[in-house]
Amino acid sequence: MRIAVIGGTGLIGSQVVRDLTAAGHEAVPHALSTGVDVITGKGLDDAVAGADVVVNLTNSPTFDDASPDFFRTSMDHILAASAGAGVGHVVVLSIVGVDQVPELVYYRAKLLQEDALRNGPVAYSIVRVTQFMEFVNAVMSWTADGETVRLPRTPIQPIAAADVAAAVAEVAAGPPLNGVRNVAGPDVYPLDELGRITLTARADGRSVVTDDTAGMFAEVRGDVLTAPDDARIAPTTYRDWLAAARPA
Repeated sequence: MRIAVIGGTGLIGSQVVRDLTAAGHEAVPHALSTGVDVITGKGLDDAVAGADVVVNLTNSPTFDDASPDFFRTSMDHILAASAGAGVGHVVVLSIVGVDQVPELVYYRAKLLQEDALRNGPVAYSIVRVTQFMEFVNAVMSWTADGETVRLPRTPIQPIAAADVAAAVAEVAAGPPLNGVRNVAGPDVYPLDELGRITLTARADGRSVVTDDTAGMFAEVRGDVLTAPDDARIAPTTYRDWLAAARPA
């Protein structure tokens, strides 16, 4: 199959392209750097021409009030181009529990993206995944202050980017789900504990202070960001990922 991967040069997109290519598909990466702008629509028609499947891995550059416009506009442009080109399947990457955290504008924005896809003119699949292991450093940086990092006890079930890419590639190569597939990492941690494990593994001298008001994830209630009953469980554990990522 010919598969156009929009956002195909980023952390997930580059690995999706690699996995699909290894499986024998013609996977073509597209991004701003290749002349495709999902906000203006520039280059989209050419990017999806002849594609059997379009995978949308684009992401808002911010988590703030600008994110709804990004996801709404980009999804509308991708769907219009895909429908015009006769694409049979559009795949989007989203977040486990995205519909359970209305307090977060970024999550509401991702839900707008999902709704646009569901109500659009092309058969679709939504792959929802838990929080990326690769983003733990960024999460800690939001509330770092000198020698301490403040983190809430929000339950998190981290997943490796490589496992995310494998899940997206599998869905892209299959028939449309016209629904959602949930995928999660194998282990659940309170976010503050995840921070301590990370700092210890990296011999980082900072300490984690439990603060249930700290950072974006303080807005999350309960365990809505962990795997629902129907989720597929990815193989890579956080401790194994940390060990593999540690400098030799």
